[in-house]
Amino acid sequence: MRRILTGLLLFFPLLAAAQIRPAYGALEDSEAVAAMKEHVGFLASAALEGRKAGSEGEREAAAYVSEILESYGLDVLSGKDGDIFGLKRENGDTLTSRNVLACIPGYDPAQREHYIVLGARLDNLGLMTYSVDGVTRERIYYGANGNASGLAMLLELARMLSRSSVLLKRSVIIAAFGSSLESGAGAWYFLNRSFPHPEQIDAMINLDMLGTGTNGFYAYTASNPDLNVLLEQVNATLEPVLPQLVSMEPVNSDHRIFYDKEIPAVFFTTGRYPEYNTDRDTASILEYDGMERELEYLYNFSVALVNGRKPEFRRDASASDAPTGVVSFFDCDVKPTFFRSNDPADFLQRWVYTYLRYPQSAIDEGVQGRVLVDFVIDEKGKVGDVKVARGVDPRLDDEAVRVIAASPDWKPGLVRGKKVKTALSVYVEFRLERKKKK
Repeated sequence: MRRILTGLLLFFPLLAAAQIRPAYGALEDSEAVAAMKEHVGFLASAALEGRKAGSEGEREAAAYVSEILESYGLDVLSGKDGDIFGLKRENGDTLTSRNVLACIPGYDPAQREHYIVLGARLDNLGLMTYSVDGVTRERIYYGANGNASGLAMLLELARMLSRSSVLLKRSVIIAAFGSSLESGAGAWYFLNRSFPHPEQIDAMINLDMLGTGTNGFYAYTASNPDLNVLLEQVNATLEPVLPQLVSMEPVNSDHRIFYDKEIPAVFFTTGRYPEYNTDRDTASILEYDGMERELEYLYNFSVALVNGRKPEFRRDASASDAPTGVVSFFDCDVKPTFFRSNDPADFLQRWVYTYLRYPQSAIDEGVQGRVLVDFVIDEKGKVGDVKVARGVDPRLDDEAVRVIAASPDWKPGLVRGKKVKTALSVYVEFRLERKKKK
């Protein structure tokens, strides 16, 4: 499928050059803009059906990213099929996903074994089916801004850094994370199973939803003092666009997984937008001129981070929206358990989906999707601080929060034998069943 599309993309420009006068707009595109348009055109195409985690569309997207990175001269570490991992699903099946990893080696012998990770999520919501008056219809969540925009900028940033690799002291890891919407599974797998020396990762840059710059351009560091200073220093230079440093996290994304591992991370985004998590998130909404200006800024910031002093991890709980002293579910020595199971899928099956009430008005309108909910299990096993990290519709969001907040007590998690507050994120899926045709 990808080779056919790529072949068509290569063929039609030649045909146009021979027979049709190209539009003036196309002539004015810079190399970066033209490349980003091509990347988004493939990654957000209907053929990839929204790149749902574990789908053929996600696999095709991973293969595309891998090929582009290799064509840009990077050393692709993840092989032909990507760095494959599996996730156990609620029905007992295994979801197979993959990360794409590449490296730009640093030149400094004293620092080349230390790394800066530049990451972007690979997957999106995928394809959903619903029924209207007995007629089955399909809805593709193309994910042009979420997150073909971030992937496109990651690829072009990789090209720019590879061309100037002689200037880079540390090594740079380029990472497209699969199954990001599954609680950051790809990033977690990279840090905990795949990458052999996570302690040598000095910092991470996360790129997610960067295509709607008129909404603003934001940087979130979880109030890390060293990263804030670096942002101020880069912002003081002559830049085409400057990010606004924000203390509240715009959306949940892969930077959280690095933060939980106590690796300093900065998240760049243009924030939420009207088409967020809808089938209207197509390439037509992207603002490529703004993306090009952001790309130049991200290049300059990346070089400064790669060559600067190592940022220290300093958790500033007062500036973070996370509760104090909370440990990630995945970092517990003994994970919290619900009815003797430490698999979040069992919690969903035994409690959430047993007592979930699908709002009738949402059913009537065909509204469905997955709500990402964050919550904390305290030292006594009680569930609290329940909030929506990535919503779909207020009716679905409220119901997901209600049923999780009503959860019976868990058995709390342990770290070094001590009970701890534990943070967990789960997707609550609202899916309408197909009506059989008569």
